[in-house]
Amino acid sequence: MHASWEPVIAPHRALIYSLLDQLSTQEYLPERKQIFRALELPVEKVRVIILGQDPYPTRGMAEGLAFSVPEDIKRIPPSLHNIFSEYVSDLGLPRPDSGHLGKWVDAGVLLLNRVLTVTPGAPLSHQGLGWEWVTDSLMEIFADSSPSIPIICWGRAARVAAEKSGFSHSAIFASPHPSPLSAYRGFLGSRPFSSVNNYLVNVGLTPIDWRL
Repeated sequence: MHASWEPVIAPHRALIYSLLDQLSTQEYLPERKQIFRALELPVEKVRVIILGQDPYPTRGMAEGLAFSVPEDIKRIPPSLHNIFSEYVSDLGLPRPDSGHLGKWVDAGVLLLNRVLTVTPGAPLSHQGLGWEWVTDSLMEIFADSSPSIPIICWGRAARVAAEKSGFSHSAIFASPHPSPLSAYRGFLGSRPFSSVNNYLVNVGLTPIDWRL
């Protein structure tokens, strides 16, 4: 991770080492060196947060960036497929060829999962393990910024976490999760990308270049 996160991570170092020690006896995703990959983006360059729930539980897909998959993955996960459908509808851009979201990171988007690891084949299997203490602290450092950094929350758990961390109502862009089970309950048609850009313009900031 980038050194700028160290002041936030330091109080949780004992917990992190305990979690990693616990996980060393079992298989988990993503691989250890990618657990904190989202934090390669320096704190001062974060302009928007997209909050996910936990990594993809399919081997080869989790890469430490919420909703993103490696460039060589040809089969786009269903949630990301729906994200791309909304991306096309909201922004009028062509559907991306790759599921890797690195260009969003380059634009200042923090792709953060609230739970940083998962057992293969078992979604949310590491919920409550302790990662939430760490990731909630990461979000809290932005909640009091002026103006608040916008946070895109897909799913009720993400919205509740953002509210708990202190984000103002106007900075939270929430909708149902993009999974096939809930995408048609309000995710599709929610226009998260253009809504965030409108917010940024209204507070005097440069909009995100969402092109992939």
